[in-house]
Amino acid sequence: MATDTLHGEQIEELRQIAGEHLFMHAQQTSTWRDEGLKIFTKGEGSWVTDIEGNRLLDMMGGLWYKASGYGRKEIADAMYEQLMAIESPPAPGAAISTVQLSGKVAEKYHDKKARIFFVSGGSEAVETAVKMAKKYQHLTGKAGAFKVISRRYSYHGGTAMAVSLGRNGAADPMGPEMPGAVHVPNFYEYKKTHSADPMENAILAANEFDAAIVHNDPATVAAMIAEPVSAATGIQVPPKEYWHRMREIADKYDVVLIADEVITGFGRLGGWFGTDVFDVKPDITAVAKALTSGYAPLGAAIATSRIAEAFDGDDSRTFKHLITFGGHPVAAAAGLKNLEIMEREDLPGSSAMMGKYLLERLESLYSHPIVGNVRGLGLLAAVELVSDRDTKAPLPASAALAKKIPAKLYDKKIISFRAGDIISMCPPLIITKDEVDFLVGALDETIGEVEAELGI
Repeated sequence: MATDTLHGEQIEELRQIAGEHLFMHAQQTSTWRDEGLKIFTKGEGSWVTDIEGNRLLDMMGGLWYKASGYGRKEIADAMYEQLMAIESPPAPGAAISTVQLSGKVAEKYHDKKARIFFVSGGSEAVETAVKMAKKYQHLTGKAGAFKVISRRYSYHGGTAMAVSLGRNGAADPMGPEMPGAVHVPNFYEYKKTHSADPMENAILAANEFDAAIVHNDPATVAAMIAEPVSAATGIQVPPKEYWHRMREIADKYDVVLIADEVITGFGRLGGWFGTDVFDVKPDITAVAKALTSGYAPLGAAIATSRIAEAFDGDDSRTFKHLITFGGHPVAAAAGLKNLEIMEREDLPGSSAMMGKYLLERLESLYSHPIVGNVRGLGLLAAVELVSDRDTKAPLPASAALAKKIPAKLYDKKIISFRAGDIISMCPPLIITKDEVDFLVGALDETIGEVEAELGI
Protein backbone atom coordinates (compact mmCIF):
# COMPACT_ATOMS: atom_id res chain seq x y z
CA MET A 1 0.00 0.00 0.00
CA ALA A 2 1.44 3.39 -1.01
CA THR A 3 1.36 5.27 2.29
CA ASP A 4 1.75 8.72 0.73
CA THR A 5 -1.53 8.41 -1.21
CA LEU A 6 -3.89 6.96 1.40
CA HIS A 7 -7.41 8.33 1.30
CA GLY A 8 -10.02 8.42 4.04
CA GLU A 9 -11.59 5.04 3.34
CA GLN A 10 -8.20 3.28 3.41
CA ILE A 11 -7.33 4.94 6.71
CA GLU A 12 -10.62 3.88 8.25
CA GLU A 13 -10.15 0.34 6.93
CA LEU A 14 -6.76 0.10 8.63
CA ARG A 15 -8.19 1.38 11.88
CA GLN A 16 -11.07 -1.07 11.64
CA ILE A 17 -8.69 -4.01 11.15
CA ALA A 18 -6.64 -2.84 14.14
CA GLY A 19 -9.77 -2.39 16.24
CA GLU A 20 -10.89 -5.93 15.53
CA HIS A 21 -7.61 -7.84 15.59
CA LEU A 22 -4.62 -5.93 17.03
CA PHE A 23 -3.41 -6.21 20.62
CA MET A 24 -1.34 -3.07 21.25
CA HIS A 25 1.40 -3.34 23.86
CA ALA A 26 0.48 -1.96 27.30
CA GLN A 27 -2.54 -0.05 26.00
CA GLN A 28 -6.23 -0.35 26.81
CA THR A 29 -7.84 -1.52 23.58
CA SER A 30 -11.13 0.29 24.13
CA THR A 31 -9.33 3.63 24.53
CA TRP A 32 -7.34 3.65 21.30
CA ARG A 33 -10.10 1.89 19.38
CA ASP A 34 -12.58 4.61 20.31
CA GLU A 35 -10.14 7.46 19.70
CA GLY A 36 -8.62 5.98 16.55
CA LEU A 37 -5.28 4.21 16.58
CA LYS A 38 -2.28 6.40 15.77
CA ILE A 39 -0.60 4.85 12.73
CA PHE A 40 2.69 6.17 11.37
CA THR A 41 3.92 5.95 7.82
CA LYS A 42 7.33 7.64 7.69
CA GLY A 43 10.28 8.70 9.79
CA GLU A 44 13.12 11.10 9.07
CA GLY A 45 15.69 12.36 11.55
CA SER A 46 13.87 13.17 14.78
CA TRP A 47 10.48 13.40 13.07
CA VAL A 48 7.68 11.00 12.17
CA THR A 49 4.62 11.37 9.94
CA ASP A 50 1.28 9.87 10.88
CA ILE A 51 -1.24 8.35 8.52
CA GLU A 52 -3.13 11.63 8.24
CA GLY A 53 -0.02 13.54 7.18
CA ASN A 54 0.84 15.20 10.50
CA ARG A 55 4.59 15.62 11.02
CA LEU A 56 5.65 15.34 14.66
CA LEU A 57 8.86 15.52 16.69
CA ASP A 58 9.39 12.23 18.54
CA MET A 59 10.13 13.27 22.10
CA MET A 60 10.63 9.67 23.25
CA GLY A 61 12.79 8.24 20.47
CA GLY A 62 10.33 5.47 19.61
CA LEU A 63 10.29 3.33 22.74
CA TRP A 64 13.44 4.83 24.33
CA TYR A 65 15.64 3.54 21.48
CA LYS A 66 15.92 5.78 18.42
CA ALA A 67 19.56 6.85 18.88
CA SER A 68 20.71 7.52 15.32
CA GLY A 69 17.31 8.75 14.20
CA TYR A 70 14.76 7.71 11.61
CA GLY A 71 15.27 7.08 7.91
CA ARG A 72 18.92 5.97 7.84
CA LYS A 73 19.11 4.39 4.39
CA GLU A 74 22.56 2.97 5.00
CA ILE A 75 21.19 0.83 7.84
CA ALA A 76 18.41 -0.43 5.57
CA ASP A 77 20.98 -1.17 2.86
CA ALA A 78 23.16 -3.13 5.31
CA MET A 79 20.17 -5.22 6.33
CA TYR A 80 19.25 -5.86 2.69
CA GLU A 81 22.78 -6.94 1.83
CA GLN A 82 22.77 -9.42 4.72
CA LEU A 83 19.38 -10.77 3.62
CA MET A 84 20.67 -11.35 0.12
CA ALA A 85 23.80 -13.11 1.39
CA ILE A 86 22.34 -15.39 4.07
CA GLU A 87 19.32 -14.41 6.12
CA SER A 88 20.05 -16.87 8.95
CA PRO A 89 22.71 -19.58 9.34
CA PRO A 90 22.25 -23.25 10.29
CA ALA A 91 21.93 -23.78 14.03
CA PRO A 92 25.52 -24.83 14.84
CA GLY A 93 27.08 -21.69 13.36
CA ALA A 94 26.98 -17.91 13.08
CA ALA A 95 26.97 -15.32 10.33
CA ILE A 96 29.76 -12.82 9.75
CA SER A 97 27.67 -9.85 10.90
CA THR A 98 26.92 -11.45 14.27
CA VAL A 99 30.58 -12.29 14.84
CA GLN A 100 31.70 -8.78 13.90
CA LEU A 101 29.08 -7.14 16.11
CA SER A 102 30.26 -9.11 19.14
CA GLY A 103 33.73 -7.67 18.60
CA LYS A 104 32.41 -4.13 18.11
CA VAL A 105 30.33 -4.25 21.30
CA ALA A 106 33.29 -5.60 23.29
CA GLU A 107 35.43 -2.81 21.85
CA LYS A 108 33.10 -0.23 23.41
CA TYR A 109 32.73 -2.05 26.74
CA HIS A 110 34.92 -1.51 29.79
CA ASP A 111 36.30 -5.05 29.44
CA LYS A 112 37.72 -5.47 25.93
CA LYS A 113 37.73 -9.26 26.41
CA ALA A 114 34.02 -9.39 27.21
CA ARG A 115 31.84 -12.11 25.70
CA ILE A 116 28.46 -11.20 24.19
CA PHE A 117 25.32 -13.37 24.37
CA PHE A 118 22.88 -11.97 21.81
CA VAL A 119 19.11 -12.13 22.29
CA SER A 120 16.10 -10.49 20.66
CA GLY A 121 15.33 -7.64 23.06
CA GLY A 122 15.58 -6.09 26.50
CA SER A 123 13.45 -8.51 28.51
CA GLU A 124 15.43 -11.44 27.12
CA ALA A 125 18.68 -9.61 27.86
CA VAL A 126 17.72 -9.25 31.53
CA GLU A 127 16.50 -12.85 31.72
CA THR A 128 19.82 -14.00 30.24
CA ALA A 129 21.91 -11.83 32.56
CA VAL A 130 20.15 -13.17 35.67
CA LYS A 131 20.36 -16.80 34.54
CA MET A 132 24.04 -16.30 33.68
CA ALA A 133 24.74 -14.77 37.09
CA LYS A 134 23.08 -17.68 38.89
CA LYS A 135 24.98 -20.32 36.96
CA TYR A 136 28.24 -18.39 37.43
CA GLN A 137 27.71 -18.58 41.16
CA HIS A 138 27.04 -22.31 41.01
CA LEU A 139 30.15 -22.90 38.91
CA THR A 140 32.39 -20.91 41.23
CA GLY A 141 31.42 -22.55 44.52
CA LYS A 142 28.38 -20.59 45.66
CA ALA A 143 25.90 -23.35 44.81
CA GLY A 144 23.14 -22.10 47.12
CA ALA A 145 22.95 -18.66 45.51
CA PHE A 146 19.64 -18.02 43.74
CA LYS A 147 18.30 -14.72 45.10
CA VAL A 148 18.37 -11.51 43.06
CA ILE A 149 18.03 -8.10 44.66
CA SER A 150 16.43 -5.30 42.67
CA ARG A 151 15.08 -1.84 43.35
CA ARG A 152 11.39 -1.49 44.01
CA TYR A 153 9.33 -0.09 41.11
CA SER A 154 12.15 -0.40 38.60
CA TYR A 155 11.17 -1.84 35.23
CA HIS A 156 13.36 -4.66 33.94
CA GLY A 157 11.10 -6.24 31.32
CA GLY A 158 7.75 -7.84 30.64
CA THR A 159 8.58 -11.57 30.82
CA ALA A 160 7.70 -13.61 33.90
CA MET A 161 11.10 -13.48 35.59
CA ALA A 162 11.86 -9.88 34.61
CA VAL A 163 8.51 -8.72 36.01
CA SER A 164 9.61 -10.08 39.39
CA LEU A 165 12.51 -7.65 39.42
CA GLY A 166 11.31 -4.37 40.87
CA ARG A 167 7.70 -5.46 40.44
CA ASN A 168 6.80 -2.29 38.55
CA GLY A 169 3.06 -1.89 38.07
CA ALA A 170 3.56 -1.04 34.39
CA ALA A 171 4.69 -4.65 33.86
CA ASP A 172 1.39 -5.95 35.28
CA PRO A 173 2.88 -8.39 37.81
CA MET A 174 0.39 -11.08 38.72
CA GLY A 175 2.48 -13.70 40.49
CA PRO A 176 3.71 -16.00 41.54
CA GLU A 177 6.98 -14.14 41.42
CA MET A 178 10.33 -15.73 40.75
CA PRO A 179 11.52 -17.39 43.97
CA GLY A 180 14.32 -15.34 45.47
CA ALA A 181 13.21 -11.95 44.12
CA VAL A 182 14.10 -9.42 46.81
CA HIS A 183 13.16 -5.74 46.54
CA VAL A 184 14.83 -2.77 48.20
CA PRO A 185 13.81 0.91 48.19
CA ASN A 186 14.80 2.78 45.04
CA PHE A 187 16.94 5.88 44.77
CA TYR A 188 15.01 9.14 44.39
CA GLU A 189 16.77 12.37 43.59
CA TYR A 190 13.93 14.88 44.01
CA LYS A 191 11.70 13.39 46.68
CA LYS A 192 14.51 12.04 48.81
CA THR A 193 13.50 9.02 50.87
CA HIS A 194 16.57 8.44 53.03
CA SER A 195 18.08 11.83 53.91
CA ALA A 196 17.73 15.50 53.01
CA ASP A 197 21.46 15.62 52.30
CA PRO A 198 21.97 14.54 48.65
CA MET A 199 25.14 12.53 49.20
CA GLU A 200 23.94 10.88 52.39
CA ASN A 201 20.65 10.09 50.66
CA ALA A 202 22.53 8.33 47.85
CA ILE A 203 24.79 6.30 50.15
CA LEU A 204 21.93 5.25 52.41
CA ALA A 205 19.91 4.21 49.36
CA ALA A 206 22.80 2.08 48.10
CA ASN A 207 23.21 0.58 51.58
CA GLU A 208 19.73 -0.91 51.25
CA PHE A 209 21.41 -3.59 49.11
CA ASP A 210 23.90 -4.33 51.88
CA ALA A 211 21.14 -4.72 54.46
CA ALA A 212 19.10 -6.95 52.15
CA ILE A 213 22.06 -9.22 51.41
CA VAL A 214 22.81 -9.65 55.12
CA HIS A 215 19.15 -10.23 55.96
CA ASN A 216 18.75 -12.85 53.22
CA ASP A 217 22.11 -14.60 53.94
CA PRO A 218 24.96 -13.65 51.57
CA ALA A 219 25.47 -17.31 50.63
CA THR A 220 22.03 -17.34 48.99
CA VAL A 221 22.33 -14.10 47.01
CA ALA A 222 23.47 -14.47 43.40
CA ALA A 223 23.10 -11.00 41.94
CA MET A 224 21.91 -7.42 42.32
CA ILE A 225 20.52 -5.43 39.39
CA ALA A 226 19.84 -1.76 38.73
CA GLU A 227 19.67 0.76 35.89
CA PRO A 228 22.33 3.51 35.85
CA VAL A 229 19.46 6.01 35.62
CA SER A 230 15.98 4.71 36.37
CA ALA A 231 13.56 5.73 33.64
CA ALA A 232 10.60 3.87 35.13
CA THR A 233 10.75 5.87 38.35
CA GLY A 234 11.00 9.22 36.57
CA ILE A 235 14.61 9.65 35.35
CA GLN A 236 16.33 9.41 38.72
CA VAL A 237 19.99 10.45 38.39
CA PRO A 238 22.23 9.37 41.30
CA PRO A 239 25.69 10.76 42.04
CA LYS A 240 28.65 8.58 41.10
CA GLU A 241 29.12 7.65 44.72
CA TYR A 242 25.85 5.70 44.68
CA TRP A 243 27.18 3.35 42.01
CA HIS A 244 30.62 3.17 43.60
CA ARG A 245 28.99 2.00 46.81
CA MET A 246 26.97 -0.58 44.84
CA ARG A 247 30.20 -1.97 43.41
CA GLU A 248 31.75 -2.16 46.89
CA ILE A 249 28.74 -4.06 48.24
CA ALA A 250 28.76 -6.54 45.36
CA ASP A 251 32.47 -7.23 45.88
CA LYS A 252 32.09 -7.50 49.66
CA TYR A 253 29.56 -10.32 49.43
CA ASP A 254 30.66 -11.97 46.16
CA VAL A 255 27.46 -10.91 44.40
CA VAL A 256 27.27 -10.39 40.63
CA LEU A 257 26.54 -6.75 39.77
CA ILE A 258 24.19 -6.49 36.77
CA ALA A 259 23.64 -3.16 35.05
CA ASP A 260 20.37 -2.92 33.15
CA GLU A 261 21.38 -0.63 30.30
CA VAL A 262 18.53 -1.52 27.97
CA ILE A 263 17.64 2.20 27.88
CA THR A 264 20.90 3.88 28.91
CA GLY A 265 23.33 1.88 26.75
CA PHE A 266 24.91 3.18 23.54
CA GLY A 267 25.15 6.92 23.97
CA ARG A 268 22.01 7.89 25.88
CA LEU A 269 23.76 9.36 28.94
CA GLY A 270 26.73 10.86 27.10
CA GLY A 271 29.02 7.80 27.07
CA TRP A 272 28.90 4.50 25.20
CA PHE A 273 27.50 2.96 28.38
CA GLY A 274 25.78 4.65 31.28
CA THR A 275 28.10 2.95 33.73
CA ASP A 276 31.03 4.61 31.95
CA VAL A 277 29.54 7.96 32.93
CA PHE A 278 29.35 6.80 36.55
CA ASP A 279 32.86 5.32 36.41
CA VAL A 280 31.77 1.87 37.56
CA LYS A 281 32.41 -1.57 36.07
CA PRO A 282 29.51 -4.04 36.28
CA ASP A 283 30.00 -7.79 35.89
CA ILE A 284 27.17 -8.27 33.39
CA THR A 285 25.37 -5.62 31.35
CA ALA A 286 21.97 -6.04 29.68
CA VAL A 287 21.51 -3.99 26.50
CA ALA A 288 19.03 -3.67 23.61
CA LYS A 289 17.08 -0.72 22.13
CA ALA A 290 19.79 1.72 20.88
CA LEU A 291 22.06 -1.17 19.85
CA THR A 292 20.23 -1.05 16.51
CA SER A 293 18.35 2.24 17.08
CA GLY A 294 15.22 0.16 16.69
CA TYR A 295 15.86 -0.79 13.07
CA ALA A 296 15.69 -4.47 14.05
CA PRO A 297 15.02 -6.38 17.29
CA LEU A 298 18.30 -7.14 19.08
CA GLY A 299 19.61 -7.28 22.62
CA ALA A 300 22.52 -8.80 24.51
CA ALA A 301 23.90 -9.80 27.87
CA ILE A 302 27.51 -8.62 27.98
CA ALA A 303 29.65 -10.69 30.32
CA THR A 304 33.05 -9.60 31.54
CA SER A 305 35.88 -12.04 30.89
CA ARG A 306 35.83 -13.04 34.57
CA ILE A 307 32.20 -14.15 34.27
CA ALA A 308 32.55 -15.73 30.83
CA GLU A 309 35.66 -17.76 31.68
CA ALA A 310 33.77 -19.60 34.42
CA PHE A 311 31.76 -21.33 31.68
CA ASP A 312 34.81 -22.74 29.90
CA GLY A 313 35.58 -26.42 30.37
CA ASP A 314 33.59 -29.63 30.03
CA ASP A 315 29.91 -29.94 29.11
CA SER A 316 28.76 -29.47 32.69
CA ARG A 317 29.99 -25.86 32.56
CA THR A 318 28.13 -24.99 29.36
CA PHE A 319 25.75 -22.05 29.50
CA LYS A 320 22.70 -23.99 28.32
CA HIS A 321 20.66 -21.06 27.14
CA LEU A 322 19.05 -20.64 23.73
CA ILE A 323 17.17 -17.79 22.06
CA THR A 324 16.13 -18.78 18.53
CA PHE A 325 16.51 -15.36 16.95
CA GLY A 326 19.18 -13.99 19.28
CA GLY A 327 21.92 -12.31 17.26
CA HIS A 328 19.96 -12.67 14.02
CA PRO A 329 22.33 -11.77 11.14
CA VAL A 330 20.02 -9.11 9.70
CA ALA A 331 19.63 -7.45 13.11
CA ALA A 332 23.38 -7.72 13.66
CA ALA A 333 23.99 -6.01 10.31
CA ALA A 334 21.71 -3.19 11.45
CA GLY A 335 23.61 -2.98 14.74
CA LEU A 336 26.99 -2.81 13.02
CA LYS A 337 25.94 0.00 10.70
CA ASN A 338 24.17 1.81 13.54
CA LEU A 339 27.31 1.75 15.71
CA GLU A 340 29.36 2.87 12.73
CA ILE A 341 27.09 5.90 12.36
CA MET A 342 27.29 6.60 16.08
CA GLU A 343 31.08 6.51 15.94
CA ARG A 344 31.32 8.65 12.81
CA GLU A 345 28.97 11.31 14.12
CA ASP A 346 30.06 10.99 17.77
CA LEU A 347 26.50 10.59 18.96
CA PRO A 348 27.51 9.85 22.57
CA GLY A 349 29.34 13.20 22.55
CA SER A 350 26.32 14.84 20.95
CA SER A 351 24.13 13.37 23.68
CA ALA A 352 26.34 14.92 26.35
CA MET A 353 26.40 18.32 24.64
CA MET A 354 22.74 18.50 23.62
CA GLY A 355 21.71 17.05 26.96
CA LYS A 356 23.26 20.03 28.73
CA TYR A 357 21.47 22.38 26.35
CA LEU A 358 18.17 20.57 26.90
CA LEU A 359 18.50 20.88 30.68
CA GLU A 360 19.35 24.58 30.39
CA ARG A 361 16.27 25.19 28.27
CA LEU A 362 14.05 23.09 30.53
CA GLU A 363 15.05 25.20 33.53
CA SER A 364 13.09 28.05 31.95
CA LEU A 365 9.98 26.05 32.82
CA TYR A 366 10.50 26.90 36.50
CA SER A 367 8.52 30.03 35.62
CA HIS A 368 5.48 27.78 35.99
CA PRO A 369 4.50 27.29 39.64
CA ILE A 370 3.58 23.62 39.08
CA VAL A 371 7.07 22.71 37.82
CA GLY A 372 8.74 21.24 40.87
CA ASN A 373 11.88 19.72 39.40
CA VAL A 374 13.89 19.47 36.20
CA ARG A 375 16.51 16.73 35.98
CA GLY A 376 18.42 14.55 33.57
CA LEU A 377 21.71 13.25 32.23
CA GLY A 378 22.66 13.22 28.57
CA LEU A 379 19.51 13.09 26.44
CA LEU A 380 17.41 11.48 29.14
CA ALA A 381 15.47 14.10 31.07
CA ALA A 382 12.31 14.76 33.04
CA VAL A 383 10.12 17.57 34.29
CA GLU A 384 8.15 16.77 37.44
CA LEU A 385 4.92 18.63 38.12
CA VAL A 386 3.67 19.22 41.67
CA SER A 387 0.86 21.08 43.40
CA ASP A 388 3.24 22.67 45.90
CA ARG A 389 6.99 23.19 45.48
CA ASP A 390 7.66 23.44 49.21
CA THR A 391 5.99 20.17 50.14
CA LYS A 392 6.56 18.52 46.72
CA ALA A 393 2.98 17.26 46.94
CA PRO A 394 1.70 15.75 43.68
CA LEU A 395 -1.12 17.16 41.61
CA PRO A 396 -4.46 15.41 42.16
CA ALA A 397 -5.15 12.23 40.22
CA SER A 398 -8.37 13.87 39.03
CA ALA A 399 -6.23 16.18 36.87
CA ALA A 400 -5.74 13.15 34.56
CA LEU A 401 -2.40 14.50 33.35
CA ALA A 402 -1.25 11.22 31.80
CA LYS A 403 -4.18 11.47 29.39
CA LYS A 404 -4.28 15.23 28.85
CA ILE A 405 -0.63 16.14 28.37
CA PRO A 406 0.22 13.68 25.55
CA ALA A 407 -2.91 14.85 23.68
CA LYS A 408 -1.97 18.51 24.12
CA LEU A 409 1.58 17.82 22.95
CA TYR A 410 0.28 15.93 19.91
CA ASP A 411 -1.70 18.99 18.92
CA LYS A 412 1.58 20.91 19.06
CA LYS A 413 3.37 18.37 16.82
CA ILE A 414 5.15 16.53 19.65
CA ILE A 415 4.60 12.83 20.29
CA SER A 416 5.09 11.33 23.74
CA PHE A 417 3.81 8.29 25.61
CA ARG A 418 5.36 9.19 28.99
CA ALA A 419 3.94 12.57 29.98
CA GLY A 420 1.88 13.03 33.14
CA ASP A 421 2.95 14.37 36.51
CA ILE A 422 6.42 13.37 35.29
CA ILE A 423 7.13 14.35 31.70
CA SER A 424 9.93 12.12 30.40
CA MET A 425 12.15 12.91 27.41
CA CYS A 426 14.35 10.55 25.41
CA PRO A 427 14.75 12.15 21.95
CA PRO A 428 17.02 10.81 19.19
CA LEU A 429 20.69 11.57 19.83
CA ILE A 430 20.76 13.53 16.58
CA ILE A 431 18.35 16.18 17.88
CA THR A 432 19.38 19.76 17.08
CA LYS A 433 19.21 22.97 19.14
CA ASP A 434 16.32 24.22 17.01
CA GLU A 435 14.44 20.99 17.69
CA VAL A 436 15.16 21.25 21.42
CA ASP A 437 13.79 24.80 21.35
CA PHE A 438 10.68 23.56 19.53
CA LEU A 439 10.22 20.80 22.12
CA VAL A 440 10.63 23.08 25.14
CA GLY A 441 8.34 25.67 23.56
CA ALA A 442 5.60 23.07 23.21
CA LEU A 443 6.11 21.97 26.82
CA ASP A 444 5.94 25.58 27.97
CA GLU A 445 2.59 26.10 26.21
CA THR A 446 1.22 22.77 27.43
CA ILE A 447 2.11 23.34 31.08
CA GLY A 448 0.57 26.79 30.86
CA GLU A 449 -2.66 25.28 29.54
CA VAL A 450 -2.70 22.71 32.37
CA GLU A 451 -2.25 25.47 34.95
CA ALA A 452 -5.11 27.44 33.45
CA GLU A 453 -7.41 24.42 33.58
CA LEU A 454 -6.44 23.80 37.21
CA GLY A 455 -7.02 27.43 38.08
CA ILE A 456 -3.40 28.02 39.05
